[in-house]
Amino acid sequence: MPSSLVIQTSFLGDTVLTTPLIAELARRGPVDVVTTPASANLLANNPGIRSVIPYDKRGSERGPLGFMRLALRLRRFGYDAAYLAQGSVRSGALALLAGVGRRVGFATHAGRAFYNVRVEYREDLHHAARLLRLARPDAIPAAADVRPRLYPGIPERGAVDRFLALHDAYDDGPPLVALAPASVWETKRWPYYAELARELAPHARVVVLGSANDAELAADVCRAAGDSALNAAGVFTLLGSAELIRRSNLLITNDSAPQHLASAVDTPTITIFGPTVPAFGFGPLAQDSTVVGHDSLACRPCDRHGPRRCPLVHWKCMREVTPREVMERVLGILSRVQT
Repeated sequence: MPSSLVIQTSFLGDTVLTTPLIAELARRGPVDVVTTPASANLLANNPGIRSVIPYDKRGSERGPLGFMRLALRLRRFGYDAAYLAQGSVRSGALALLAGVGRRVGFATHAGRAFYNVRVEYREDLHHAARLLRLARPDAIPAAADVRPRLYPGIPERGAVDRFLALHDAYDDGPPLVALAPASVWETKRWPYYAELARELAPHARVVVLGSANDAELAADVCRAAGDSALNAAGVFTLLGSAELIRRSNLLITNDSAPQHLASAVDTPTITIFGPTVPAFGFGPLAQDSTVVGHDSLACRPCDRHGPRRCPLVHWKCMREVTPREVMERVLGILSRVQT
């Protein structure tokens, strides 16, 4: 059986969207994945992965020596093929120096000189479908094959059980709506989560997600929602956050990693897009999901990821998306998921 190496050292969401590719390759033979230390937790318990290999390219393994140590380590496995889900020159060179004979990546990526199989990058497809085509370049993937998967285990389920019990949040209570107000990209952060939480409070219990660095923002949103709100910022691992999203009736988020966690556990999602657009291929994939954006702005989209500052200063793409507009979508989805 052929063995495969997947190299994905990009953002957390990209790692989640690589899981359909991993599942396809696992049907053919053993699969190992090189990823960042932050993303390694997300891939725990995945039945399609033989081994997750963290690559701390900005920490303990930074620089040429760390790169060469990893390449020599990978060379010992004798992989039949490498799939470059992250298209940097460094990733391409890693596959070459690891002695992998078949190196598959997108024809437009920076590392394409290191590939001997180049696949068309389809702008018209969701990124999960684009990545899956690295293994199936002659087919357009079906929707059922594209939705990502994560596998929270006993520790994650137990941690969420304890958290919900501590806050008296039970299945027979009000619906649980998760809010993820943060983003590493400043212009992707919708500014009205507190106002939305205040409007949500009579209809659902609000739980706010984020890292420990988002604690202050999460506290502000929880205060707006009132005493029943749950602050989960910094409480869980990434896989634990995925489990908490799975227990929620709905997630409201920016164009950031939590929407991909929700896609992987099939929780309905409202994603608020500002400087970016779903047409880039990074929208939600869970059932009954929708997106909100200021579609009439001529300056939108302005960036593939989201600039640090609005190029035109006004930031209308986020400021003019109102809480009422989002709340209408919330009530529509809650009316369906509760029936």
